[in-house]
Amino acid sequence: MNNFQQERCLICGQFITAVVGWGWIFSMETEHVICEACEGKLERIEGETCKICGRSFEALANTFRIGEICNDCCRWEEDLQWQGLLEKNFSLFHYNDFLKEVIAKFKYRGDYILAKVFSDEIKSRLGNMEADLFIPIPLSEERLYERGFNQAEALLLEAGFAPVKMLTRVHSEKQSKKSRTERIHLPQVFQLIPAPQLQGRKVILVDDIYTTGSTLRHAAKLLKEAGAFSVNSLTIAR
Repeated sequence: MNNFQQERCLICGQFITAVVGWGWIFSMETEHVICEACEGKLERIEGETCKICGRSFEALANTFRIGEICNDCCRWEEDLQWQGLLEKNFSLFHYNDFLKEVIAKFKYRGDYILAKVFSDEIKSRLGNMEADLFIPIPLSEERLYERGFNQAEALLLEAGFAPVKMLTRVHSEKQSKKSRTERIHLPQVFQLIPAPQLQGRKVILVDDIYTTGSTLRHAAKLLKEAGAFSVNSLTIAR
């Protein structure tokens, strides 16, 4: 076996150049799936964040936060029907132009292999979270037919976790075409599938992007009403 065989970056297609040193030698068994240049364009969310949605406070004016919570989450929590449903969202990266294009290739252009780009990060983050069930946000039958796979389910599978399909989605206009207000005031878009007992279980929802939090909260509402002890979420982008 040739340990120095070059692999191509899953994002840009360029050969991955190994920086040879002791650190690299001891990590030769680790699969390198993206090049250094593409990795540098993924902006990790670090530092102080909203304690509910994970929004970075780094470049956010103080007028858009109240203590440890951003204004958006304050509005959700002031509404009794949504209060306390989503305990905490964890997002890995800022939704910059580079990541926007990567996610578009992944879910809209059928480039399933791009799920591998995020598998190590997802595995590490979920491995440190307490959970009984990992539930991917579902697509409607129409969207699933169009895309060929559910991107949230793919992210879990490639990270080595077993997705539990407990939700189905009612077909609706694409979320990306809706305004923030329209997303927040959507009627319930999910239905619960008869599945393993939810009572007292800790659930983690998985999706690709956190935008307004409407999708995740609609799912959390059904799961909490069915007896889930807690609902947290993980997304690639925020």
